[in-house]
Amino acid sequence: MHFDLIVIGSGPAGQKGAIAAAKLGRSVAIIDRQAMYGGVSLHGGTIPSKTLREAILFLFGLHQRAFYGHDYTVKEEINHEDLIMRVRMVEEREMSVIRDQLKRNHVQMFFGTAHFRNEKTVVVIGEGNEQVLTADNILIACGTHPIRHANIPFDGETVIDVDQILDLTDLPKKLIVVGAGVIGLEYASMFAAMGIGVTIIDQRTEILGFVDREIIDRLKFSLMEQHTVFRLGETLAHVEKERNNQVKVTLESGKVIRGDTFLYAVGRQTNTDTLNLEAIGLKTDKKGRISVNEDFQTNIDHIYAAGDVIGFPALAATSMEQGRLASCNMFCHPAKTSHELLPYGIYTIPEISMVGKTEQELTDAKIPYEFGTARYDELAKGQILGVKSGFVKILFDPKTLKLFGVHIIGEQAAELIHIGQAVLALGGTLQYFRDTVFNYPTLAEAYKVAAFNGLNKLQEDNICHIESDRCGDE
Repeated sequence: MHFDLIVIGSGPAGQKGAIAAAKLGRSVAIIDRQAMYGGVSLHGGTIPSKTLREAILFLFGLHQRAFYGHDYTVKEEINHEDLIMRVRMVEEREMSVIRDQLKRNHVQMFFGTAHFRNEKTVVVIGEGNEQVLTADNILIACGTHPIRHANIPFDGETVIDVDQILDLTDLPKKLIVVGAGVIGLEYASMFAAMGIGVTIIDQRTEILGFVDREIIDRLKFSLMEQHTVFRLGETLAHVEKERNNQVKVTLESGKVIRGDTFLYAVGRQTNTDTLNLEAIGLKTDKKGRISVNEDFQTNIDHIYAAGDVIGFPALAATSMEQGRLASCNMFCHPAKTSHELLPYGIYTIPEISMVGKTEQELTDAKIPYEFGTARYDELAKGQILGVKSGFVKILFDPKTLKLFGVHIIGEQAAELIHIGQAVLALGGTLQYFRDTVFNYPTLAEAYKVAAFNGLNKLQEDNICHIESDRCGDE
């Protein structure tokens, strides 16, 4: 069968790339394993983990504890099944939405494992059958799987990777997380919120280096308040299962840590190893990532790649946009996006989101800046929600008042960030927030509070300059 476009992978990048091409009147096929319909985002990644987070927040009554006491929960005994029930319901509904969207746009689905026979031919090996598809264009969006270390005894029960965490049958009392990246910290904070003892191990001394340092300090403080232990600058020496089903972890420093469950979250490897890329001369790096140009085109003109398979930032939101842009560009409808203003959402508890420059980046570039801040506990909405912590920081040019970046930690951070993103994209200034009326009470009002805080600092500086001039005259 011949198509205008074959998409390998049905995750966010593949879906949006396929639909964009179909909207342009092209014939499109998507290839994926049936068990992974919807991609890692739907099975073990974005959707399940964020749904699990919401289930934890609700069932453990974390926002209600400010009013009803530290031990408040929705029900007396909360088990793993209570948490997973919500996850499975959302997965099924989201899968139905994806299936309907592809069907409405006449995208054909082929289930099986794909590999290249030549530059325009893809073989799909399914259960007991083989199909040969050809296409004028191909989009590789095959996603990733967790990296595993050969010396770690993974068993899917007590020693697991991030794709297996939802398969746990019981909640642990002590969890050991190796890897303080986005995924590791998200799961660590979720388990800590349930009152589970968490130890986080990472060989780096600083975590999430692309995030504003003040935001990270607040996250670490929040986790340590929940008795989370950080072992940074540490390297694994040995991992073993003990007879009592506990996991014993020995670090190179000699420290020994024991827990009920060991979660390995040190990164992901692309799924390109089964594609037979050697047959078409398409090269990858040691993690299987494919290099692309600004149009998401590989070194082979008619083959494009998008999503996690091309590397950072490897977010579901950016993957969707990359898939769409790849299809637009391959079918002569050039499209671009601003790589400078991508929002990041990190779904820890508390939640983190950011857009634009950080203080570190501005300092390194020797760009003068000022900042304005607002705390959630200053807001009526914060009190109403019972939110203990939350913080908004706006970085701006002290001369022009134009925004450099917005950084948020706290409830609904990933929703609130889009206000700052819009103002940044339109070249707005801090005065926009000062002069805009926000609904009251809302968390969005934090932008106005932060704007006044920043402007007041400038006024204080001006007063100091005036007083210095007067002293000089005297």
